[in-house]
Amino acid sequence: MDIESRHIQMNVVKTDIDIDVVSRDDLLVHFAHIPAIIKKKDGAYDKHNSGVYLQPIPFDQLTGLSSIDYKEAEDRGYFKLDFLNNSLYEGVRDEHHLDSLTNQEPIWDLLQHEDVVKNLAHVHAHINVLRVLKPQNIIELAEVLAIIRPAKRPLLNESKEKIKKEVWIKPTDGSYYFKKAHAIAYAVSIVVQLNLFCEQVEQSAS
Repeated sequence: MDIESRHIQMNVVKTDIDIDVVSRDDLLVHFAHIPAIIKKKDGAYDKHNSGVYLQPIPFDQLTGLSSIDYKEAEDRGYFKLDFLNNSLYEGVRDEHHLDSLTNQEPIWDLLQHEDVVKNLAHVHAHINVLRVLKPQNIIELAEVLAIIRPAKRPLLNESKEKIKKEVWIKPTDGSYYFKKAHAIAYAVSIVVQLNLFCEQVEQSAS
């Protein structure tokens, strides 16, 4: 077999890693990095809200941003990390406390109260969606998180059966959606915050 007829196959491992931090800006000053970009529907490019590359990647000399859309970069084998500002763990004392807050069944009906919801990460501006869907478990809360994204917003007033069937299907038009693993992880973090809120209210009342 001559060299021209040979094909070299490279397996690209696609990963999606989110790292919660108190202040992403304070952390990233310690690392050389290149911010990712995201291509919008109109063809323009924006800086990705959280994604960065800690490896060499083609970048724009003027903006300092990656010159490749993050989806294309992923297909080429570049490894994006998402650093997310998340202060919800500030009241968590230790790992045991976190486990307790995670495993405790929350008062789901509190998600119908704007005074509570406005203090919760990810859903603070979406009380209207919560009041329509009325989540009563982690999966249903994850569905709320998916439906507040543009690709799945049309499912808001559909039946629960249709939501469960379609909410995790990847859109074919490239519109922004939430992967199930991400949504569940964020739903768990909201449960932690909700239980922490109830715990702090009880402590202040005692």
